[in-house]
Amino acid sequence: VRGPRLGRLKIGAGHRLDAKASGVLVLGIGHGNRLLTDLYNCHLTRVYTVGGLFGKATDDFSDTGKLVEKTTFDHITREKLERILAVIQGTNHKALLMHSNIDMKTQEAYELAVKGLIRPMGKSPPIITAVRCLQFAPPEFQLEIHCLHETQQYLRKIVHEIGLELKSSAVCTQVRRVRDGVFTLDDALLRTQWNLQSIQNAIWDCQLKVKTELEKTLG
Repeated sequence: VRGPRLGRLKIGAGHRLDAKASGVLVLGIGHGNRLLTDLYNCHLTRVYTVGGLFGKATDDFSDTGKLVEKTTFDHITREKLERILAVIQGTNHKALLMHSNIDMKTQEAYELAVKGLIRPMGKSPPIITAVRCLQFAPPEFQLEIHCLHETQQYLRKIVHEIGLELKSSAVCTQVRRVRDGVFTLDDALLRTQWNLQSIQNAIWDCQLKVKTELEKTLG
């Protein structure tokens, strides 16, 4: 199908996924491109499941990179891993408060905290708002990471740094985005669903929650 109406159809991508990552990728069509910008200005949290493998290090922090080191991992326990995760979360929580520019002693701060709206409303380094261990079966493990302003490569580096903190090494085996702001895997269309009717239905189904989030955050 061709014609001027289709030739002017603009399609934009939200927070991008690199070639080694998978999961929720939000696209805007037509007017949706402006909504993508509005959602970006909301600085919403994204959630990933991240797989890791203890015992080796690579040049790009992924399991497909060039091997640079092999280490032992028998001394690593789930308790030790969770202790490191707690330290990471605590450090990032302090960064979140610093970049949110909110006086934590005010009533406004309390109300925002109750609503879960404390977030940096401008540029900031990557911030992890929550992290927990989903699976622990050495040498493999899986984390759930809630974050802001991240890249997928940053998450791979976090896995590498966890390995170092545990006096071992680790590579990232998977990065999968399971939520991007108001959008979850349940909203995603599989490749077999890339047709006009499915795309229209997806737009209609998401309109209300996008509008609700924009009104709550941006007013």
